[in-house]
Amino acid sequence: MAIQWSGLGPELLLRLDRDSDQPLRSQLETGLRDAIRDGRLRPGERLPSSREFARELGVSRGLVQECYGQLLSEGYLDSHAGSATRVAARAYPASAPKPLKAAPPVPRLIADFRSGVPDLASFPRGDWVWAMREACREVATAELDYGDPRGSAALREVLAGYLRRVRAAAADPEDLVVCTGFAQGLNLVLQVLSQLGVGRVAFEEPGYGDDETSTSVRSAGLAGAQPVRVPVDDLGVDVAALAASGARAVVVTPAHQSPTGVVLAAARRHELVEWASRCDGYIVEDDYDSEFRYDREPVGALQGIAPDRVFTLGTVSKALAPSVRLGWVLAPPALSGQVATEKLLSDRGTSGLDQLALAALLRSGRYDRHLRKMRGVYARRRAVLIDALERHAPGVRLTGLAAGFHAVAHLPESADEDTVVAEARRRSVGLYGMAPFRAARVPAPPQLVLGFGLTGERVIETGIAAVADLLR
Repeated sequence: MAIQWSGLGPELLLRLDRDSDQPLRSQLETGLRDAIRDGRLRPGERLPSSREFARELGVSRGLVQECYGQLLSEGYLDSHAGSATRVAARAYPASAPKPLKAAPPVPRLIADFRSGVPDLASFPRGDWVWAMREACREVATAELDYGDPRGSAALREVLAGYLRRVRAAAADPEDLVVCTGFAQGLNLVLQVLSQLGVGRVAFEEPGYGDDETSTSVRSAGLAGAQPVRVPVDDLGVDVAALAASGARAVVVTPAHQSPTGVVLAAARRHELVEWASRCDGYIVEDDYDSEFRYDREPVGALQGIAPDRVFTLGTVSKALAPSVRLGWVLAPPALSGQVATEKLLSDRGTSGLDQLALAALLRSGRYDRHLRKMRGVYARRRAVLIDALERHAPGVRLTGLAAGFHAVAHLPESADEDTVVAEARRRSVGLYGMAPFRAARVPAPPQLVLGFGLTGERVIETGIAAVADLLR
């Protein structure tokens, strides 16, 4: 059976069997007719010219012309002088592929206080276009190959410098592995921990949510580890509870706990490192929005005080946009090779041109400039949120405001969290409770997680005013 592939016009797999008793013209007619009927060739799609098609198939031009003529007469094709032969608009296949289901309409909200998402409208499009142009202009031919699974050497070099400068990390380019965001980075680390015999991994409570909906917690199970929960208090993760849990690894958000906003206290940081050394354990640091701080001095990465025990995961999802699928794992030196191996097995590497574009942004100072701009944007929105609540719902206490772009609103004890969220939605205001961040529905004070990354200053004022009576 000879297989011919047409790359002229729509690509189409056709089979012409020169050993068959069926004439080639009949085979070609049948192949095209079936392709139109079953939807592989769609109405309006262009077919190659008879000369091009004949050359590709290795048959005479006359044979193709006769085939086209027959299908024209049957109504499968259309042809007009001076234009290409196309599949007839009326030749809809008997079993056309089902159209993609439209996404359910998103309710129009006058204000959406969803957390975890930056101001998407502020994505530096011009800078990204410039950086991508620079990457394409400067990339060496060899760099267009698969390359090092750890990522671009240029990006790892400049990123290590950035992490040393901004996050006080003990960063060496050899210990960095570029990945496609936090989720993949965590998966890689969990696979390595599994190989080290870590059978139990702790997660903060509240934190990533329950075992069924949290991709982070489910990843631990898929890696063969048992996820356990340890509570978070006003000083951060409870290290005594962690020690009692039997875990040998813990995933923490020390710079701005997600979702409470608590900063891991200095004493707890050292307790956590001592715990890891004592039980031959590891700390996985989710450094997710550490660039945005307001009322206090910046807090360095936990990795800086225990580089042999801490995996630090970072991304540009909060600094730029989630659609820029770039992140990194800064691994303990003894384990960075294993992380790189897991990356190789996972997908052979992250987009090289995107990595070079990010490197260009970092080298040029445009990345830092964008962060300075966004700190000002979020600081103003934070101030508006504080003021709006003080005026419209003075009984509501706000915490977790030291960094990032979300805060926790503590509702009156008599309030029902779910009812407040549902009623606000009926008023076209998106409010979000603390309950989805908890592993189990246990009695807890009613709280809201108020994000202000997506919500402008005027919209914050409008939204809070619309639900003020619910908050009170």
